[in-house]
Amino acid sequence: MKAAWCWLGVWLGLLLAAGVVLAGAEADRYAEARRRMVDRDLKGRDITDAQVLAAMAAVERHRFVPVELESQAYDDTPLPIGHGATISQPYIVALMTQAALIRPGQRVLEVGTGSGYQAAILAQLTDQVYTIELVPELAQAAADRLARLGYSQVTVKTGDGYQGWPEHAPFDAILVTAAAPEVPPALKEQLKDGGRLVIPVGPMLGPQYLLRLTKQGPTFKEEVITPVAFVPLVKPRKPAP
Repeated sequence: MKAAWCWLGVWLGLLLAAGVVLAGAEADRYAEARRRMVDRDLKGRDITDAQVLAAMAAVERHRFVPVELESQAYDDTPLPIGHGATISQPYIVALMTQAALIRPGQRVLEVGTGSGYQAAILAQLTDQVYTIELVPELAQAAADRLARLGYSQVTVKTGDGYQGWPEHAPFDAILVTAAAPEVPPALKEQLKDGGRLVIPVGPMLGPQYLLRLTKQGPTFKEEVITPVAFVPLVKPRKPAP
């Protein structure tokens, strides 16, 4: 009987070890995919900020896409996440983050939470991240996902991104992850002096351009970063009369 228990313990140990190996192999497979993404699609282009590259290497993008699309999570392409929304391609996420010039301790607002991926990247750079999502289902799913993955420094709310989040303003940086026909005045007002607003601007069918506006006292320095193609920044529907 003692020998039987001994062999049972050996088999249980082997099974546990096999499970650990398989789990490690899964983690390693995605880690290698992230490394290739960073080297090929980010370093291989014009992403040079070491902190941004580290953030992109750390955040597990496959956690932020539908299960059936996990195999495509580290391709440099946007992916649908439901409700007419997408998760932006990794290069654009990195480019916008780099353009925002975020440093530790700064307060950042994201407009357009989506799956929560961009917010997770921002949370690698600072401990004060606020993010707004118009679609309640996306906002709740993102909040649950971010909490489950340990991003306690991110605060999510459902609301109108055009109005920003005045209760937590002013912000050192604001990133908008959908295209507006023009820069929302409320977002400009909620920037600190020296703050950066990174936003795609243009009609749904283009042309759209990614802009960076830097607040300089009562004026703004405007820079065109690159042509882009984003889903539109949607306004809440007015209630029927």
